Amino acid sequence: MLWNASKIKGYTVAATDGDIGTVSDLLFDDESWHIRWLVVDASSWFTERKMLLPTSTLGHADQQNERFSVRLTKQQVKDSPDIDTQRPVSRQAESDIYGYYGWTPYWGGLFVGGYGSGMAAPVVAPVSDAQRIRREAVEAQHSRDDPNLRSINAVEGYYIQATDGDIGHVEDMLVEESDWSIHYLVIDTKNWWPGKKVLISPRSARDINWADKTLFLNVDRERVKNSPEYDASTIVDRAYEDRFGAYYTGDEPDSRLRRHG
Repeated sequence: MLWNASKIKGYTVAATDGDIGTVSDLLFDDESWHIRWLVVDASSWFTERKMLLPTSTLGHADQQNERFSVRLTKQQVKDSPDIDTQRPVSRQAESDIYGYYGWTPYWGGLFVGGYGSGMAAPVVAPVSDAQRIRREAVEAQHSRDDPNLRSINAVEGYYIQATDGDIGHVEDMLVEESDWSIHYLVIDTKNWWPGKKVLISPRSARDINWADKTLFLNVDRERVKNSPEYDASTIVDRAYEDRFGAYYTGDEPDSRLRRHG
């Protein structure tokens, strides 16, 4: 199932003994196009502080009541490492959070729990000496890595450039519930022709300039203009994806994106 990233923002995150706060942003990896972290605003509970929770800690979403549950207590979350969410999140900061909870980080090859997987996150236990040593080794290995984490709040509104000019801006993203992968960018093209919104696969992006807030496509404007129209009532099912894929066959490069900024 695909759902809009914009609708995830505002969901309540509930601990085992009460609500923690609400989702205010999502951080995604611009190499894999997977959402890695929820930014949780806990100001209604105990502080103006915002906290990070990995998507791997979440159980099934209660879409009717717009809630996520986590197998953590409020105190455990409160005592988690303090992260400045207004600045880029470093690999060291990510390691600190995973180390605090005693979980293996996503770059370590083990996916713990997982939204939509039916598995709950493990009960938090004290970090053993062996775990600490292993975590410190991972931190040393990745201390200079660029985690490539980007804020969905920041990317919404980015300009879209086709091969022959500007065509619109990013309005939203469609996320696969089973693994938190970003399947499509929702593009509003009203600044080029009235009223139409279309979907673009992240694989159709050939370049991203973060400093200029621009995403460059490997297709021309006419190709985008004639692509299947998208609106909120569109059901993006297997049949739709097959049509979409057939339309863009041969237009998506295998090479990795170049990134700036």
